[in-house]
Amino acid sequence: MSGTTVHIPTLETDRLILRAPALSDFDAYAAFRGSDRTVHIGGPDKRHESFDKLCAIVGHWHLRGYGRWSVADKATGQPLGIVGLMYPDDWPEPEIAWSVYEPAEGRGIALEAALASRAYAYSTLGWTRVVSCVSPANIRSAALATRMGATLERTIDHPEIGKLGIYLHPAPDSMQ
Repeated sequence: MSGTTVHIPTLETDRLILRAPALSDFDAYAAFRGSDRTVHIGGPDKRHESFDKLCAIVGHWHLRGYGRWSVADKATGQPLGIVGLMYPDDWPEPEIAWSVYEPAEGRGIALEAALASRAYAYSTLGWTRVVSCVSPANIRSAALATRMGATLERTIDHPEIGKLGIYLHPAPDSMQ
């Protein structure tokens, strides 16, 4: 039985490297997933649940051909978060998602990585529509979506997470 190798591209911004998640990222990811900071995205999780979720992030690339990157500081290599494109089976449509770890909070890391992800979706994947799904209680994520030019299009009731605001990002042709 032969396996298929999935290529996860690396993106670079001024301060960041968006790259394939690695086992060396796991401790930082597990600490994040185990914290109260994940209450709006289905957490907190036990360490073994965090491992399963990190594996799912990698597997998403294999199944969909796109996914979320591990975001690392370009100068130090320190993992700062998980940001990118996702479309789980129970999601309304493909989205740009972001989660940054505590050391990255308030530094514009999520914005920089999310903008790079959106550019990739539009220029490389040819998408013409993308959203971000945000819990109404997650004020900082709603503010980030708005800062990216996204507007609240509608709300949905997700069976596990609850209410989500669906923020529609500007179409690629409107950003030129």
